Amino acid sequence: MKIYFPQWQGSGTGKSIEDGARTILDYLDDPEFVHIPLSKITAGKNGEKKHHINNYDAINEQLTRLKTSISQKQPKTIKTIGGDCGLEIIPVSYLNQKYTNLGVIWFDAHADINKPCDSPSCNFHGMPLRTLLGEGSEHMNNLLFSTIEASQIHYIGVRDIDDTEQNRIDTGEIYAPKKTNIIDLINTLQSKKITNLYLHFDFDCLEPNDYNKTYYQVTDGVTIPEAETCIKALQQNFSIVGSSALESITTEISELHPIKGIIELLINK
Repeated sequence: MKIYFPQWQGSGTGKSIEDGARTILDYLDDPEFVHIPLSKITAGKNGEKKHHINNYDAINEQLTRLKTSISQKQPKTIKTIGGDCGLEIIPVSYLNQKYTNLGVIWFDAHADINKPCDSPSCNFHGMPLRTLLGEGSEHMNNLLFSTIEASQIHYIGVRDIDDTEQNRIDTGEIYAPKKTNIIDLINTLQSKKITNLYLHFDFDCLEPNDYNKTYYQVTDGVTIPEAETCIKALQQNFSIVGSSALESITTEISELHPIKGIIELLINK
C-alpha cells in the first residue's frame, strides 16, 4: 500500500511540511498512492492543546482515518509520503502486529521519544516512539494496532536529544550510536533475530550541507551517500516491509535532485 498523508499538525505550525510532501508526490507521479484527507479542525497558531499535545483533536481525527484505511486494506507492505513524524504510530504499529521480529530503523536528527508531559514543544512529532512503546498519552493508545519494545528501536543520525529522551534511551535496550556503522547495525539486528524492517526517514537526519530543505536543520548529520549505502545494505540483508519519506519542505521538484536516490530507494524499491 502506498500512502500520501501530508499531516503537518504534529509539528505545531509547520504547514510547509504539507507542501513538501506534495512536492515528493508530484515528483513520483504515481497513481497508486492512496490519499488520506486531513482534518478540517482548526490547528496551528489557533489550534487547541489537549493532554499536553498541540492540535490534539485534528491529529486524532486524521490518524483515525489513516488507521481505518489500513485496517480495511490489510496491506502486506506500507510506503508513506508525509507529513510529520507523528503519523508513524499507525503504519509501525500495524506492521508490528503483522510481522514477528520487526526492527524499526529511525533515520532522524531527533529522538522523537518524549512523553507529552515532558515535551518542551508539546508537538506530537516528537512523541511517536514513546507512543509506540505504550508509554505516551493514554488518549492516543486507541490508535495503536500494537505496541513495540525498546529493543526494536535503532537510530541512525540522531543527535538532537532532550534530556528526558536521553534518559529513556539510556535505560532501555535502544540502539543509538554516535556514529553510524552499517556492519555493526546489521550484526546487531541479526543478533536479535530481526528479519523484517520498517525504515522511518526524516530528511533532517541528513547533513544540511548535503540537503537543507528540511523542517529542522541540525549540523553533523548523515551524508547522502552514507544514507544511500545504509538503506541498500539493509535492503540486501532484511525484508523491508515499510518505509517513509518525511519532513522535506521544498516546493520545487528541482530542489529534490540531491535526495532523488533516497526517495527512489525508500518508495520504489
